[in-house]
Amino acid sequence: MIKLKSPKEIELMRQAGKITAAARALAGEMVIAGATTQKIDKAVRDYIVSEGGKPAFLGYNGFPNSTCISLNNEVIHGIPGSRLLRDGDVVSIDVGVIKNGYVGDCAATFIVGQGTDEARKLVEVTRQSFYEGLKFARAGCRVSDISRAVQAHAEDNGFSVVREYVGHGIGSRMHEDPEVPNYVESPRRGADPRLVAGMTICIEPMINAGAAAIRVLGDGWTVVTNDGKLSAHYENTLLITSGDPEILTVCEAAKI
Repeated sequence: MIKLKSPKEIELMRQAGKITAAARALAGEMVIAGATTQKIDKAVRDYIVSEGGKPAFLGYNGFPNSTCISLNNEVIHGIPGSRLLRDGDVVSIDVGVIKNGYVGDCAATFIVGQGTDEARKLVEVTRQSFYEGLKFARAGCRVSDISRAVQAHAEDNGFSVVREYVGHGIGSRMHEDPEVPNYVESPRRGADPRLVAGMTICIEPMINAGAAAIRVLGDGWTVVTNDGKLSAHYENTLLITSGDPEILTVCEAAKI
């Protein structure tokens, strides 16, 4: 069931979203050669706690860390560790925060140094895919309108869209109804709800440089591309209003 948020709940989600966005920005600043993903994870956790929040991912279904940090051919759910970042690495960072019982969730992909032309294009197309979907995050549109826009932009640029993982509703729980796929099934199976003011959702393109096929590694978490090619991830939490959508995972210091 899709839960519409009250003005009080929306304000609480803004507070959670601001911390989440700032944590993502902090993580992005630490994406440099020689840093470890474990160091980034600790800095993000410490920042979230200092702001009176809790890392939403820590312990979620048993996840062992506060952030998901996925490198190169890792799509999502990478587990931070002792690996050193190297020049050219593509680093996707997903952050979630619980504050006053409500959740913010956002992600972005960064490159260590300049990276390759392909990597830079993939990161930018993935980010822009989010904004193409955002154009349809309006009352009266359907979820599939967002999905179609994300898919079209990614595929028009020669990339592929991950099918197995999708965007989602969000609120007092990290994952609520509705699901927000990054592609359109033909014919579409399941619900395709119309968007209504007061809904809060996450649009999160996960885009591969090669084929869409993925697999999960033996750790039970890390999702990688089957063909070993690069992947990128971009996400924000947003509010459906009676006019333009409002991105809730924003902060003054971050323009990501």
